[in-house]
Amino acid sequence: MTTSSLKLKDLVNKDIRLAPGHRMCQGCGAAIVVKMALLAIDKPVVACSPTGCLEVTTCISDSTAWKIPWIHSAFENAAVTLAGVETMYRALKKRGKISQDMTFVVFAGDGGTYDIGLQSLSGVMERGHDLLYICYDNGAYMNTGTQRSGATPFGASTTTSPAGSAVPGKLQLRKDIVKIMAAHNIPYVAQASPSHHLDLMRKVQKAVSISGPKFINILSPCHRGWRSKADDAITISKLAVNTCFWPLYEIENGKMKLTHVPKEKLPVADFLKPQGRFAHLFRPDNAWMLEDAQRQIDAEWAALQATQACEASGN
Repeated sequence: MTTSSLKLKDLVNKDIRLAPGHRMCQGCGAAIVVKMALLAIDKPVVACSPTGCLEVTTCISDSTAWKIPWIHSAFENAAVTLAGVETMYRALKKRGKISQDMTFVVFAGDGGTYDIGLQSLSGVMERGHDLLYICYDNGAYMNTGTQRSGATPFGASTTTSPAGSAVPGKLQLRKDIVKIMAAHNIPYVAQASPSHHLDLMRKVQKAVSISGPKFINILSPCHRGWRSKADDAITISKLAVNTCFWPLYEIENGKMKLTHVPKEKLPVADFLKPQGRFAHLFRPDNAWMLEDAQRQIDAEWAALQATQACEASGN
């Protein structure tokens, strides 16, 4: 399948490369993200995951849900672990010991991407290894108790930024990891959401068709940490996109393109309300936080639109 021919009828007959029976929570966004990404790739895949929700639930002792070669790395070095495998593969292929085309994919949470693994990830991107790094972003260290991470949104209540009378949740903005990766001048960077599955899969397909380092940040709802309903992953993901909390775009060879523009841009409160981690924002004394959150999102969305318009005009 090519990116232009990706259709549901082609996907239903493909093998699911993440087997059922894993220990992920019911309705976990990470399982959805991994299944979609692997469905989009036709070539053999070698994957790596650092310690995190995905790792501890898919490979316990001698049981595994992975139907592909998969490596568990330490929290801080998934990117460089897979870069070593990719380097070995290129060497063996050059010597004629391997003829098969393969692709290499990291699946890591935001804790192992934005924070603990950032140095390793940055080095791999800068050195130009031919692999795809996918961050399943649930906005906290969910595996170890919902502690705040660099991906935790402004205002969210976590176990290390609890909303109370002294501090009303996290007061810092989340890192813009997509732009941080784009600053490495790599050929492809994107942001995606499981609510827009064809957009997500096309981005994965485009990424693996490009030589060199690629990065995709994918929203991954966690109903345990977000304190939402177990069956709300896709609904909340769609609200994230339509409120522009999670804009869908790609940066290919330095050129930014929005891949989805909501027909109606909803207020960010629509995305925040279904999540218990933001319940305190709807108290009268915290109205200023909702206003700040809306201003931040409006400014980011306006900047993305302005960038696209500028590039479309050739300026």
